[in-house]
Amino acid sequence: MKILIADDHPVVRHGLKQMLTGEPDMLVVGEAKNGNEAMELARKLEWDVAILDYSMPGRSGLQLLGEIKREFPQRPVLILSMHPEELHARRVLKAGGAGYMNKESAGEELAAAIRKVVGGGKYVSASLAERLAVELAPDAQKPPHETLSDREYRVMWLLASGKPINQIAKEMFLSPSTISTYRVRILKKLGLATNAELVHYTVKHQLIE
Repeated sequence: MKILIADDHPVVRHGLKQMLTGEPDMLVVGEAKNGNEAMELARKLEWDVAILDYSMPGRSGLQLLGEIKREFPQRPVLILSMHPEELHARRVLKAGGAGYMNKESAGEELAAAIRKVVGGGKYVSASLAERLAVELAPDAQKPPHETLSDREYRVMWLLASGKPINQIAKEMFLSPSTISTYRVRILKKLGLATNAELVHYTVKHQLIE
Protein backbone atom coordinates (compact mmCIF):
# COMPACT_ATOMS: atom_id res chain seq x y z
CA MET A 1 0.00 0.00 0.00
CA LYS A 2 1.49 3.31 -1.12
CA ILE A 3 0.87 6.10 1.40
CA LEU A 4 0.89 9.89 1.01
CA ILE A 5 1.36 11.96 4.19
CA ALA A 6 0.58 15.67 4.68
CA ASP A 7 1.37 17.44 7.97
CA ASP A 8 2.99 20.82 8.61
CA HIS A 9 5.13 19.44 11.47
CA PRO A 10 8.30 17.56 10.36
CA VAL A 11 8.39 15.64 13.65
CA VAL A 12 4.88 14.32 13.06
CA ARG A 13 5.67 13.27 9.50
CA HIS A 14 8.80 11.48 10.72
CA GLY A 15 6.82 9.82 13.50
CA LEU A 16 4.17 8.54 11.10
CA LYS A 17 6.85 7.11 8.82
CA GLN A 18 8.48 5.39 11.79
CA MET A 19 5.16 3.84 12.81
CA LEU A 20 4.75 2.35 9.35
CA THR A 21 8.35 1.27 8.77
CA GLY A 22 7.79 -2.13 10.31
CA GLU A 23 4.73 -2.87 8.17
CA PRO A 24 5.87 -5.03 5.23
CA ASP A 25 2.81 -4.17 3.13
CA MET A 26 3.11 -0.37 3.51
CA LEU A 27 5.37 2.26 1.95
CA VAL A 28 5.33 6.04 2.40
CA VAL A 29 5.83 7.40 -1.13
CA GLY A 30 5.45 11.12 -0.46
CA GLU A 31 5.45 13.75 2.30
CA ALA A 32 3.93 17.23 2.10
CA LYS A 33 4.11 20.08 4.61
CA ASN A 34 1.00 21.90 3.38
CA GLY A 35 -2.08 21.51 1.22
CA ASN A 36 -0.50 22.85 -1.97
CA GLU A 37 2.36 20.36 -1.79
CA ALA A 38 -0.08 17.57 -1.00
CA MET A 39 -2.13 18.26 -4.14
CA GLU A 40 1.01 18.40 -6.27
CA LEU A 41 2.19 15.05 -4.92
CA ALA A 42 -1.28 13.52 -5.24
CA ARG A 43 -1.27 14.37 -8.96
CA LYS A 44 2.31 13.28 -9.54
CA LEU A 45 2.72 10.10 -7.48
CA GLU A 46 1.08 6.71 -7.43
CA TRP A 47 -0.64 6.27 -4.04
CA ASP A 48 -3.36 4.18 -2.45
CA VAL A 49 -4.26 6.16 0.67
CA ALA A 50 -3.62 9.72 1.91
CA ILE A 51 -3.13 10.67 5.58
CA LEU A 52 -3.83 14.36 6.19
CA ASP A 53 -3.50 16.58 9.24
CA TYR A 54 -6.78 18.35 10.10
CA SER A 55 -5.24 21.69 11.13
CA MET A 56 -2.70 22.62 8.46
CA PRO A 57 -2.28 26.35 7.70
CA GLY A 58 -3.88 27.62 4.50
CA ARG A 59 -5.88 24.70 3.16
CA SER A 60 -7.21 22.84 6.18
CA GLY A 61 -7.28 19.07 6.11
CA LEU A 62 -11.03 19.27 5.55
CA GLN A 63 -10.67 21.56 2.53
CA LEU A 64 -7.84 19.44 1.15
CA LEU A 65 -9.94 16.33 1.68
CA GLY A 66 -12.67 17.79 -0.54
CA GLU A 67 -10.22 18.66 -3.31
CA ILE A 68 -8.57 15.24 -3.26
CA LYS A 69 -11.91 13.43 -3.30
CA ARG A 70 -13.03 15.48 -6.33
CA GLU A 71 -9.93 14.44 -8.30
CA PHE A 72 -9.47 10.96 -6.84
CA PRO A 73 -12.94 9.87 -5.70
CA GLN A 74 -12.04 6.19 -5.34
CA ARG A 75 -8.97 6.68 -3.13
CA PRO A 76 -9.44 6.75 0.65
CA VAL A 77 -8.33 9.69 2.81
CA LEU A 78 -7.69 9.33 6.53
CA ILE A 79 -7.64 12.47 8.69
CA LEU A 80 -5.36 12.70 11.74
CA SER A 81 -5.78 15.40 14.38
CA MET A 82 -4.61 16.39 17.82
CA HIS A 83 -8.26 17.11 18.65
CA PRO A 84 -10.69 14.50 20.01
CA GLU A 85 -12.87 12.82 17.41
CA GLU A 86 -16.10 14.21 18.85
CA LEU A 87 -15.01 17.69 17.72
CA HIS A 88 -14.54 17.11 13.99
CA ALA A 89 -15.00 13.48 12.95
CA ARG A 90 -18.59 13.91 11.79
CA ARG A 91 -17.64 16.65 9.31
CA VAL A 92 -14.70 14.61 8.03
CA LEU A 93 -16.92 11.61 7.32
CA LYS A 94 -19.62 13.83 5.80
CA ALA A 95 -16.99 15.37 3.47
CA GLY A 96 -15.99 11.95 2.15
CA GLY A 97 -13.19 11.03 4.53
CA ALA A 98 -12.60 7.33 5.10
CA GLY A 99 -11.83 7.88 8.76
CA TYR A 100 -10.73 10.21 11.56
CA MET A 101 -8.11 9.41 14.17
CA ASN A 102 -6.70 11.28 17.14
CA LYS A 103 -2.89 11.42 16.88
CA GLU A 104 -2.58 9.94 20.34
CA SER A 105 -4.20 6.74 19.03
CA ALA A 106 -2.07 6.56 15.88
CA GLY A 107 0.74 4.47 17.39
CA GLU A 108 -1.66 1.65 18.21
CA GLU A 109 -4.25 1.92 15.46
CA LEU A 110 -2.78 3.60 12.37
CA ALA A 111 -1.73 0.49 10.45
CA ALA A 112 -5.04 -1.25 11.12
CA ALA A 113 -6.96 1.87 10.10
CA ILE A 114 -5.01 2.11 6.83
CA ARG A 115 -5.73 -1.52 5.98
CA LYS A 116 -9.42 -1.03 6.74
CA VAL A 117 -9.90 2.08 4.58
CA VAL A 118 -7.80 0.71 1.69
CA GLY A 119 -10.07 -2.34 1.81
CA GLY A 120 -13.09 -0.08 1.32
CA GLY A 121 -14.16 0.32 4.94
CA LYS A 122 -14.51 3.32 7.25
CA TYR A 123 -12.43 3.87 10.36
CA VAL A 124 -14.09 5.28 13.47
CA SER A 125 -13.70 4.31 17.11
CA ALA A 126 -16.39 2.16 18.72
CA SER A 127 -17.59 5.06 20.90
CA LEU A 128 -17.98 7.39 17.92
CA ALA A 129 -19.77 4.70 15.91
CA GLU A 130 -22.31 4.39 18.71
CA ARG A 131 -22.90 8.16 18.86
CA LEU A 132 -23.31 8.35 15.09
CA ALA A 133 -25.86 5.55 15.16
CA VAL A 134 -27.94 7.49 17.70
CA GLU A 135 -27.72 10.68 15.62
CA LEU A 136 -28.88 8.86 12.48
CA ALA A 137 -32.10 7.73 14.12
CA PRO A 138 -35.18 8.98 12.18
CA ASP A 139 -36.39 11.19 15.04
CA ALA A 140 -32.98 12.72 15.80
CA GLN A 141 -32.83 16.51 15.43
CA LYS A 142 -29.73 18.03 13.85
CA PRO A 143 -28.12 20.99 15.67
CA PRO A 144 -27.77 24.36 13.86
CA HIS A 145 -24.00 24.02 13.34
CA GLU A 146 -24.65 21.13 10.97
CA THR A 147 -25.95 23.74 8.48
CA LEU A 148 -22.56 25.50 8.30
CA SER A 149 -20.30 25.03 5.30
CA ASP A 150 -16.86 23.53 5.95
CA ARG A 151 -15.22 26.97 5.77
CA GLU A 152 -17.85 28.51 8.05
CA TYR A 153 -17.35 25.68 10.49
CA ARG A 154 -13.61 26.28 10.57
CA VAL A 155 -14.07 30.02 11.15
CA MET A 156 -16.59 29.28 13.91
CA TRP A 157 -14.18 26.88 15.59
CA LEU A 158 -11.24 29.30 15.40
CA LEU A 159 -13.35 32.18 16.75
CA ALA A 160 -14.63 30.03 19.59
CA SER A 161 -11.05 28.96 20.33
CA GLY A 162 -10.24 32.60 21.06
CA LYS A 163 -8.33 33.57 17.93
CA PRO A 164 -8.79 37.18 16.72
CA ILE A 165 -10.07 37.91 13.22
CA ASN A 166 -6.67 39.08 11.93
CA GLN A 167 -4.99 35.88 13.05
CA ILE A 168 -7.72 33.72 11.52
CA ALA A 169 -7.41 35.66 8.26
CA LYS A 170 -3.67 35.04 8.19
CA GLU A 171 -4.06 31.34 8.98
CA MET A 172 -6.70 30.82 6.29
CA PHE A 173 -5.05 33.09 3.69
CA LEU A 174 -8.14 35.31 3.55
CA SER A 175 -8.75 39.00 4.24
CA PRO A 176 -9.97 40.18 7.68
CA SER A 177 -13.10 41.60 6.03
CA THR A 178 -13.89 38.17 4.56
CA ILE A 179 -13.53 36.56 8.00
CA SER A 180 -15.79 39.25 9.47
CA THR A 181 -18.39 38.44 6.82
CA TYR A 182 -18.16 34.75 7.72
CA ARG A 183 -18.55 35.66 11.40
CA VAL A 184 -21.80 37.56 10.71
CA ARG A 185 -23.12 34.67 8.62
CA ILE A 186 -22.21 32.09 11.27
CA LEU A 187 -23.85 34.03 14.11
CA LYS A 188 -27.01 34.43 12.02
CA LYS A 189 -27.19 30.71 11.19
CA LEU A 190 -26.70 29.75 14.83
CA GLY A 191 -29.11 32.40 16.13
CA LEU A 192 -26.41 34.09 18.20
CA ALA A 193 -25.36 37.72 18.70
CA THR A 194 -21.85 37.80 20.17
CA ASN A 195 -18.58 35.89 20.31
CA ALA A 196 -19.30 35.09 23.96
CA GLU A 197 -22.54 33.39 22.94
CA LEU A 198 -20.62 31.55 20.23
CA VAL A 199 -18.14 30.22 22.79
CA HIS A 200 -21.02 29.11 25.03
CA TYR A 201 -22.69 27.36 22.07
CA THR A 202 -19.56 25.48 21.04
CA VAL A 203 -18.85 24.38 24.61
CA LYS A 204 -22.45 23.23 25.06
CA HIS A 205 -22.27 21.14 21.87
CA GLN A 206 -18.73 19.89 22.69
CA LEU A 207 -17.23 21.44 19.54
CA ILE A 208 -14.21 22.84 21.39
CA GLU A 209 -12.23 21.45 24.30
